[in-house]
Amino acid sequence: MLSGGTYLGLNQPGPAPTGTPAAAPATTTAPSLPEPTRPPTPLSRALERSAAPSKKPTVTTSGSCGASYYHEPQGTANGETFDPDALTAAHKTLPFNSLVRVTNPANGKSVTVRINDRGPYIDGRCLDLSRAAFAAIANLSQGVLSVVKYEVLAK
Repeated sequence: MLSGGTYLGLNQPGPAPTGTPAAAPATTTAPSLPEPTRPPTPLSRALERSAAPSKKPTVTTSGSCGASYYHEPQGTANGETFDPDALTAAHKTLPFNSLVRVTNPANGKSVTVRINDRGPYIDGRCLDLSRAAFAAIANLSQGVLSVVKYEVLAK
């Protein structure tokens, strides 16, 4: 026993000193850890989610035709600089900024593109896709798809 009545023999058998209550068995609990949290969603992704329509977009026009892709940096008919990595396309008559869902019937893959250019000027083709858009639905080595289905989406 130390001075002041503190008993050091907790692990030794024997009675507790008189005048001191018996020590309760020591119980250990794991320290409380905060619940795991996810990192905050990047603002750009949060904006995409909030801007995304909650229902299926309405199709205003549909059809099928051939499609090709282009990838050379150049100006577009609406004044933008062509970005081969953007999901864009050229069409002869659709208004600029129209959204078009293009589906490859051979594999069922589809991509939604924004019209920002004019063309193609080859018979049988109605869409000239950016490299990224074409790669989303077919192998680039194909170069041309003889048939794609397209759906013009309402804004």
